[in-house]
Amino acid sequence: MADLLGATNPVPGYDGASQNRSHSALPQVQDPRVQNVPDLSRVSRADGRTEQQGAGNHLDAGRLRYDSNLQTFLQQLRDAPDLAAVLAKTVVWMRGLVSAPGLSEGIAQEMAQLLEMLRMDQEGFQRFFLNQMQAGNRFSGPLFSLLRQAYQNMPSEGMREAILNFAKRYGDFSAEQHLAENMTLRLKQMADYLPKSWRGQLMELTARLENGLQAGSRTENLKLLQGEIIPYLGSYVERTHDIGKLRTLIGLLMLDVARYENGGEEGVLAAFRQLSGYGEMLAGLNELDDAALLRLLRENSFTRAVQEDQFAQRLAHTAAQALQGKYGADVREGFQELVRAFLLNESVFMPLNHMIIPLEWNGRAMYSELWVDPDAEDREKGSRQPGQEKIQFLFKLDIQSLGYLEMTLAARQEEIELDIYGPDAVMECGGVVAEDLREILASHGLSGKNVRVMKRERPLALTEVFPDLFEGKRSVNVKV
Repeated sequence: MADLLGATNPVPGYDGASQNRSHSALPQVQDPRVQNVPDLSRVSRADGRTEQQGAGNHLDAGRLRYDSNLQTFLQQLRDAPDLAAVLAKTVVWMRGLVSAPGLSEGIAQEMAQLLEMLRMDQEGFQRFFLNQMQAGNRFSGPLFSLLRQAYQNMPSEGMREAILNFAKRYGDFSAEQHLAENMTLRLKQMADYLPKSWRGQLMELTARLENGLQAGSRTENLKLLQGEIIPYLGSYVERTHDIGKLRTLIGLLMLDVARYENGGEEGVLAAFRQLSGYGEMLAGLNELDDAALLRLLRENSFTRAVQEDQFAQRLAHTAAQALQGKYGADVREGFQELVRAFLLNESVFMPLNHMIIPLEWNGRAMYSELWVDPDAEDREKGSRQPGQEKIQFLFKLDIQSLGYLEMTLAARQEEIELDIYGPDAVMECGGVVAEDLREILASHGLSGKNVRVMKRERPLALTEVFPDLFEGKRSVNVKV
C-alpha cells in the first residue's frame, strides 16, 4: 500500500529529511563485530530490523514506527497544531486585515462574511452546535442504528462484511456532490501542468464532464472518465515521462473516479438487498422498495445538515482563497496550520466525533475543539455494563481575556465526572467555579459526582483521555 504517513524505513541517501539531519542522530552500533544477535523468544529478520517497537515509549521516542500506521498517526497527532489556538490567532489576523486600508472590496467582503458567522446568541449557538453534530455523523438514523446493533450482536462474519460493504457504498453514494466537485477541480488544476498543445483537449473534456455531472448521467460520466479522460492523461505521462505534480493529481483523480463508480444507485441497492438474508433482525429490510430506500438515504438528518452547514462551506472557501495567498502571508500561514490539523484528524479512522466550535458571545471570543467517544469503556466498573454506559468528552477552549482551558467530562446516565485544567486566573476562584458547575449540572437533572478544578500544567493528549486509541482496541491498525 501507499506509505501515506511515511512510516516505512527510509533508504539512506534518498530520504529528503535526512539531508538536514546530523549523522550523529542515527543509532550507533556498539560493537561492529556483533550483528543480529539471536533472540530465542522471537523470529529475527535477516537485516536486523525488529519490526516492533516498545509500546511504552513510542509516543515519546521521536522515531518512525515500522510496524503500524496507526501509531505513527498518533505520534503525528500529538505534534499537530492546536486547532483552537490556531483558529484564534487566524481570526485576529483576519480582523486586522479586514480593517486595514487598501484591501479590495471582494476579499474584505468574503472575510467579513466568515467573521460574521462567529457571532452567535444562545439560540444561534444551539442551532450551530446541533447542525455540526448531525453533519459530522454520516451513519445516523434508524437504519444505521439497526445495522450497528446487528453488527455488534450477530457473530456471522458474512453478515458483518455485508454491512461494511453497504456502509462503504452508502458513504460514496452520499458523497456524490463532493466527488463531482473534486474531479472537476483536479482536472482544472491539471491544465496548469500541461503544455499548450495538450491543454486544449483536456479543457474540452472537462467541460463535457461538468455538463454530464450537472445532468446526473453517471453511466455516461464514467464512460467519459474511464474511456477518454484518464487514457488521454495517461498517454501524456507515458510519452513525456512526467512524474511530477501532474501524475500525483491523476492518482487522486482515479481514487475519486473509483468512489464515484462505487456509489452508484444500483450497487447501493444490491448491497442493501443482500443484508436481508442474514437472520430475522434484518429480514424486514426487504419491506422497503427501491424508491423508498433511496429516499431514506437521500432525505435524512445528515444530508439536511450538510446542505444547511453554511459555516463549513464558507470556511472551506475562505481556506482555499487563503492558501492561494490572496489574504497575505500571515493568514495563509494560519490556514495552512488549520488545514493540516483538519486533514490529520481525518486521515485515520478513530471511533471519536470531532468538531470545532468558534463563536463570539456577548463580545467575548471563544474558540474550542471538542472530541467525543459515545461508546467509551469504564475501566473501574468493567466494560459496558448495562445501565452504566459511559460517554467521554474532551474540550479544548481558548477564551478571550481568560486564557487556555481543557476540560474532560465522563457521563454515565445522570452521573457526571468533570475535570477542568486552567490558568492561574481560574485556579484563584476554583472553589466558586466548581460550585457553579455543580449547580448548573443539578439544574439539568445531573449529579456532579466529581467536579474538580486544577492548574493546567501541560496539554492533554488524546491517548490520555481516550486510552483505547493507544491500545488499538477499537481503531484500525494498518501495517505497512
